[in-house]
Amino acid sequence: MKRFVEGQDRGQSTLFPECLEDWIDEDNPVRVIDVFVDGLDLADLGFVGVDPEATCGPSYHPSVLLKLYIYGYLNRVQSSRRLEREAGRNIEVMWLLGRLNPDHKTIADFRKDNGAAIRKVCAQFVALCRELGLRTQASVAVDGSKFKAVNNRDKNFTLAKMERRLAQIDESVARYLSQLDTPICRSHRKHSRRRRHTSRRSLPN
Repeated sequence: MKRFVEGQDRGQSTLFPECLEDWIDEDNPVRVIDVFVDGLDLADLGFVGVDPEATCGPSYHPSVLLKLYIYGYLNRVQSSRRLEREAGRNIEVMWLLGRLNPDHKTIADFRKDNGAAIRKVCAQFVALCRELGLRTQASVAVDGSKFKAVNNRDKNFTLAKMERRLAQIDESVARYLSQLDTPICRSHRKHSRRRRHTSRRSLPN
C-alpha cells in the first residue's frame, strides 16, 4: 500500500470528543434549525401533541420531529425511513434531536397529522435562510422608493414578483411534503400484493 493514502486500523483505540457539541461547528446550519424551532409557538401554529395527554405514555415533543423534518427538507432527505436512519447515524441529527431516534411510523404520522402547519413553518424557514444569506438568489423587498442598481429582470424585484417568489416557496414545500413518503406507499402496496399472492398459493385445492 505504499504511495497510497491509508486508513486507520479498525481495531485501533481512538479518543472521540466526549460530547456531540464538539462535533458541530458554530456556523453549522443545524444550529439555525434548533434556534428557529425553539422560538416557535407550536400550539399557535396548529401542531398536534404540544400538550401531552395524561392517559397516554411519553411521546416525542412536536419540536423534535419538526426539527427532523426541516433538516430533511434542507438536505433532500424525503422518506420517513431515511429520516429514521439519519437519526441513528448522522452526527448532525443526533445533536439536533438530543440523540432521540423516532421510528419511521412516528415520523410519518407526525407529517400526516401536521401537514398544513409543517408547510407554513418550512416556508417561514426558507424566508429566514434567505434573509441570513444561507440560500442563494436571496430576495430583498424594500418598502417605499424603488432602488434599481442593476435593472434587469433577475435583479429587479417588484411587489408582484415578490408575491410570485413566496408562492413558489409554498409550492416547493408542498411538493416536498407530498413526496416524503412515496417510497413507503409503494413498499406497502408491494408487500400487500405479495401477501395476497402468498395467501392464494397456500389455499387448499
